Amino acid sequence: MDHFSYKDGVYHAEDVSLELIAKEVGTPFYCYSKATLERHFNVFSRHFDDVGAKICYAVKANSNLGVLNTLAKLGSGADVVSEGEIRLALAAGIKAENIVFSGVGKAATEMAYALDQGIFQFNVESEPELRLLSDVALSKGTKANIAIRVNPDVDPKTHAKISTGQKESKFGIAIAHALPVYKLAATLSGINVQGVSVHIGSQLTTLEPFAQAFARVRQFVEELRSQGFTITTLDLGGGLGIPYGGEEPPLPDAYAEVAKKETAGLGCQLIFEPGRMLVGNAGILVSRVMYVKHNDGGRIFVIADAAMNDLMRPALYDAYHHIMPVRAADGNAPTELVDVVGPVCETGDIFAEQRLLKVPAAGDLILFRSAGAYGASMSNTYNARPLVPEVMVHGSQYAVVRKRQTYAELLARDTIPSW
Repeated sequence: MDHFSYKDGVYHAEDVSLELIAKEVGTPFYCYSKATLERHFNVFSRHFDDVGAKICYAVKANSNLGVLNTLAKLGSGADVVSEGEIRLALAAGIKAENIVFSGVGKAATEMAYALDQGIFQFNVESEPELRLLSDVALSKGTKANIAIRVNPDVDPKTHAKISTGQKESKFGIAIAHALPVYKLAATLSGINVQGVSVHIGSQLTTLEPFAQAFARVRQFVEELRSQGFTITTLDLGGGLGIPYGGEEPPLPDAYAEVAKKETAGLGCQLIFEPGRMLVGNAGILVSRVMYVKHNDGGRIFVIADAAMNDLMRPALYDAYHHIMPVRAADGNAPTELVDVVGPVCETGDIFAEQRLLKVPAAGDLILFRSAGAYGASMSNTYNARPLVPEVMVHGSQYAVVRKRQTYAELLARDTIPSW
């Protein structure tokens, strides 16, 4: 459930008309619903209240400070993959003791910053990283609390570009070879081993891969304990999918049942890293139709003022986003197969190909559903297009939580050398 709907024929975010926002802010723009963010966090987290789990939102999904602050007020922690994301989480009010630092390429400077802040845990992904982290911690006269991310070689049955738990992946250490790395960690003076971490991918729509991965990790925790390791934390990652089109992903209660069943009796502090599940359907992208073009091949192109640089997922993953008119279409309007495209000078700048839609007219507003995750956070300025604004709605109010980039700001990034 979300808080976007038609009211009197016009699409609203909570109680605010998208036509009003478009008139006052311009297009394109992202719009987030505070009520939806709160609902999704509470629906997910309440199923783990009985085990006292840490819910650490995956900041990469949507790093807007307004979004982060909303989740911080609900008690969320953060799963981060860079120093920048640590700074964002702290600025939004997330406590350092609720931050876990993941990622395959942590720099020494990032490690030092994280240690200075007192974050809860580093999820280490390689032996060289482990050695470097120990050295950085020793240089500061402290120890780094770590879990090692193990790769259980489970097929998550999702898109290849968001699969992270198979043996070919760059992520983690093969579970079959992880014990020697734990033994190495135990010899390093700057390391405190406290947990095991796993994350097998994103946008999973079945529970079986989770069950397989969690069962393998449980066996590994038991093996570690038999070797004398005190394992107190178990980071089970994220990855629960959302409905973009026809998918029917598991509900959070079913996911929680699997996680708790597979970890029952271990006595570990459970950590979860939901991202897309919390923010994906809490955000939309609103765009204005610039032109409707007919070509000699018989195709109809709806050219929007949003482009692949604003919403990368269709170009990057062939991802589906439901496209709707902001003002409900006349029931008698023609329905045609159309291509919805952007103005960027790339053939791949396509949001939907041969999609059956009521054909809009130039000037009409359209929206892309389920754009709250990996939308604005992956946007860029390709073709010298300024970053679009982000708006958050709360009941009958809205606020611009990230302003539209100006051309002056875009140009100010560069300097011309004196020679």
